[in-house]
Amino acid sequence: MEDQKELEAPETEGMETEIEETPSSQLEEEATEEVPGGEEEGGKVSIAEKFKKGLAKTRNSFSTKINDLVAKYREVDEEFFEELEEVLISADVGVHAVMELIEELEMEVKRRNIRDTKEVREVISEKLVELYYGDDEEEEVEGLREEEGDLSVYLFVGVNGVGKTTSIGKLAYQLKQEGKKVVLAAGDTFRAGAIEQLDAWGKRVGVDVIKHNAGSDPAAVVYDGIQAAKSRKADVLICDTAGRLQNKVNLMNELTKVKKVISREIPGAPHEVLLTLDATTGQNAMSQAKTFSEATDVTGIVLTKLDGTAKGGIILAIRRELEIPVKMVGLGESVNDLEVFDAHAFVYGLFADMIDDHEEETEKE
Repeated sequence: MEDQKELEAPETEGMETEIEETPSSQLEEEATEEVPGGEEEGGKVSIAEKFKKGLAKTRNSFSTKINDLVAKYREVDEEFFEELEEVLISADVGVHAVMELIEELEMEVKRRNIRDTKEVREVISEKLVELYYGDDEEEEVEGLREEEGDLSVYLFVGVNGVGKTTSIGKLAYQLKQEGKKVVLAAGDTFRAGAIEQLDAWGKRVGVDVIKHNAGSDPAAVVYDGIQAAKSRKADVLICDTAGRLQNKVNLMNELTKVKKVISREIPGAPHEVLLTLDATTGQNAMSQAKTFSEATDVTGIVLTKLDGTAKGGIILAIRRELEIPVKMVGLGESVNDLEVFDAHAFVYGLFADMIDDHEEETEKE
C-alpha cells in the first residue's frame, strides 16, 4: 500500500450530530475513545481532541461571543437570553433549534435557580447534547448501520463539489483498516473525471472499483457492483452517484432508479443513504438536504469541511429541522479525518477552551 502522504492526495473536486450534575465536565471523558490516526505522534488521538482541533474556527467564534456575553451580563435575565439567541443563530444552529434550546435553557435556569451567567455555560453544553439526540437513544443515531455477516450497501448522494467521492475514498480506507473487504461502484458516470477520481482512490486505498465508460447507465454500474461484491464475498459495497444531470427532476429520477436496483438485488438495502454536504455552505446545505431527502429517503448526513467553517452549528439545525442524523464529519484533509459523529465530542469541541479554563481555575482553588 502506498504511504499515508500519498493517500491524502486524490483531490480532484475542482474538476467538475433529569440532569442534576453538569455533564460539560464529562464531555471530554465521554468522548475520549481512542482512534487510529495520530499522524504527528504515530500513536492515537482521542475523538475529543480530533473534534477540538477540527472545530477550532467554530469554537473561536462561538466561544468568544459566549464569553463576551457572560462578561457583559452579571445576572441571567431576559436580555441575556435574547443576545444568546442571536449568538446561536449566527452559528447556523437554525431558528427552530434555537427557539427550542432557549426555551429549555430558561426552564433549566429557573429550576436550578441559576443567577450567575458563568453557570449558564454549563447548562448550554448539556442542552446542546440533549437537543441533538432528542428522544432517540445515542446508539440509534450514531455510526453506520451494518448487515452482520452479509453485504452492507452504502449509497452516497449529493451535489458536485461537496467532497462526496473523497468521503467515499476515506470511508473505504477506514473500513479496510477495520479488516473489512470493500468494493466501490463508480456510479457517477456523468461528471468529467468522476470515474477516474474514484478509481484513483481505489488504487491508493487498495480496494476494487467497478466502473463502466463515462456516460453509462449508473444503475447498470451499481448492478454490476452488487454482483461483484457478492462474488468476491465483500463486507461493504459503497456506491457513488451523480450530483447533477440536465435538471433536478432527471437527477432524482436517476437516484430513484439506482435505489430500486439495489433494493431488488438485496432486500433491505441500501442500508444507508448518505447525503454529503459541505459545511462551509451553511444554509445552502440545508436546502440541499431538503431536496435530496424528499427524493431518496436519506438516512444520514456526511458533513465535509467542518474544520473550514465558523458555523458548525449547522449540525444541530440539520438534526432538529430535518430529523436526519449526521453520521460522519470531515475534520481535516487527512485520510483519517473522516470521523463518526459524536454529539458529546462535538459539544466538547465547541466548549473546549471554556472547559479547560474552568478546570485550571478549579485546580488553583
